[in-house]
Amino acid sequence: MRVAIASDHGGYSLKRQLLKRLGDTGDSFVDFGSDSEESVDYPDYAFEVAGRVASGEFDRGILLCGTGIGMAIAANKVNGIRAATVHDLFSAQATRAHNDSNILTMGGRVVDSELAEQIVRVWLKTPFESGRHARRLETIHRVEQDGINTAARTKEES
Repeated sequence: MRVAIASDHGGYSLKRQLLKRLGDTGDSFVDFGSDSEESVDYPDYAFEVAGRVASGEFDRGILLCGTGIGMAIAANKVNGIRAATVHDLFSAQATRAHNDSNILTMGGRVVDSELAEQIVRVWLKTPFESGRHARRLETIHRVEQDGINTAARTKEES
């Protein structure tokens, strides 16, 4: 699996630690910055990774900032992206199995590197369950393509 990874200054240290530890997953990680703890604008990095995942160039993405929240908000503005902020193992598994999340966000000021590594491993190995969850993702996809009124109209017609 090809994984795009990036951080802002708040997630830089965690990103460096993760990249050192994840070499044995069999996945390919490509780092899109930032390259230091010097202050940068997180949306720039979120949009870079989200665009590459949405285009299919990468299978999944990992974004790290101080809390993970800003990266998730920005990444989720890109059609086709389902970014989830995760700081525990259950959520890592559930967001893949139920939401088919394609970007994982975490906070370098929230989660320590050992737990973050476990979260990434669980998130990478958990498959999407499909079934009833696929129907829900299709509703999200329709809203991305056609706007909120389409989803409401479709629900009324059901």
